Amino acid sequence: MPIFPKHFSKNEIKGLNDQLVLMLDLAREKAGIPFIITSGLRTQDQNIAVNGVKDSAHLKGLAVDLKCINSKDRFKMIFALLDVGFTRIEIAPLHIHIDIDNTKPCQTIFLGTDN
Repeated sequence: MPIFPKHFSKNEIKGLNDQLVLMLDLAREKAGIPFIITSGLRTQDQNIAVNGVKDSAHLKGLAVDLKCINSKDRFKMIFALLDVGFTRIEIAPLHIHIDIDNTKPCQTIFLGTDN
C-alpha cells in the first residue's frame, strides 16, 4: 500500500522505508515546524561523496538527515522524534540524523559533524 504523507512530497520520500516515512510525518505534525530532508536514500557513490559510513542506513532507505540550524527548532524536533518512537538520533550543528536500522545500536543519541 503506497504511503501518502501529509508533510512530504513523493520526491522527498522516494526509496524510503514506509515505517520511517510514517514516523517522520507524525513527528513533523507534533513538532509543528517544517522538516526539510537534506539526505534520504543514497547510492553508494552519493554516500562516498558525503563521507557516509560504509554501512549507512541511508543506503537501505532507513535514514534521513533533517536540516536544523537553531536550538529552538532542534528541541522541538528531537522532542517530537522521541515521542513517535525514534531511538537512534544524531545531532550535528546543521542537521539531525534519524534512522530505524535495527542492525545498529538503539536507544542512543550521538554527536555528529557536518561535512
